Amino acid sequence: CLNEDGTFFVTDQEGHWTPKNRINWVRPGKFYGNWMGYHELEDSSDEGMEPPMVWITNSKDRSPGELVWVPESEKWGALAGRLINLSYGTGKIFIVPHENQGGVMQGGVAELPIPAFPTGVMRGRFHPDTQDLYACGMFAWAGNQHRDGGFYKIRPTKNIAPLPVELKFRKGQIWIKWTTGLDPATLKNDSVQFIEAWDLRRSGNYGSPHINEREWEISGYELLNNNKTLVIHVPQIEPTRGLAMVIPTGISQTGEIQSVEIHATIHRLE
Repeated sequence: CLNEDGTFFVTDQEGHWTPKNRINWVRPGKFYGNWMGYHELEDSSDEGMEPPMVWITNSKDRSPGELVWVPESEKWGALAGRLINLSYGTGKIFIVPHENQGGVMQGGVAELPIPAFPTGVMRGRFHPDTQDLYACGMFAWAGNQHRDGGFYKIRPTKNIAPLPVELKFRKGQIWIKWTTGLDPATLKNDSVQFIEAWDLRRSGNYGSPHINEREWEISGYELLNNNKTLVIHVPQIEPTRGLAMVIPTGISQTGEIQSVEIHATIHRLE
C-alpha cells in the first residue's frame, strides 16, 4: 500500500523471528525483524528491529493481506481517507486506525460489520468513477474460508455503523474517534470493565504464545464531540505488543447490545 510520501504499508505473517502477524510501515534503511531474510545487521535483538504498526494476534486475523486507502470521497462518509486491511485468513475487511507517535506508528484493527466472504480476500481496489471497492481472493491452505476463489463488490449504504477511525494512546488514557456517536446509556449500563493486554517473544522459533497476560482496570470514561470521541481512563496503561478491548456501542433493533472489538499495539505514550 504505497503512500504519497514514498513509504508503504505491508503485512507479514507469523513465523520464525516473527512472533505474530504484523502490519509494517516501511521506510528506507529500516529492518523489519525477519532475521532469516536478507540483511547486513549483527543485532538480532528487538532493539535492532523496526517495530510494526500493530501486531495482529491469530484470533483476530490469522493471515492479513493487502492494505488499501479509502478514497477521499463523500460517498464513504467518515471512512473516507482511512486505511483498511484485507484478510486472506478470515475473509474479512478491517479498518486500521493508527497514529504517528514521535516517528513510530502504532494502532489497531477492527473488522467491518459485514459478513465474511466465502474465500480469503487479498487484493482490493476502488473504482476511479463509482468509488466502490472491488476485492478478490482465494483459498489455498491455512485459511478459514474454503471456496476456491471469488470477486466481490463492496459499496457503502446510508446506514452508518459505529467504527473506530482514530486511535490515540496517552498517559492514563485511550482516545477513540468513531464514525458515529455512541449511545451513552449503553456505555453506562454495559461499560468496559477491563482491557486485556499481553506481550510476545521474538525468537528463532515459529511464532510466540501470549506472555505476561494481564488485565488493565478501567477507572472511567468520557464521551466528547457529540458522543463521537470516547476517552477511556486506564491508570495501568503501558506499552504492550497486544491488547484487546470490546466497546459497547448501542442497541440493535432486536434489543441486543452491539459492540466493537479492537485489537491494538502500543509503543509509546504521549
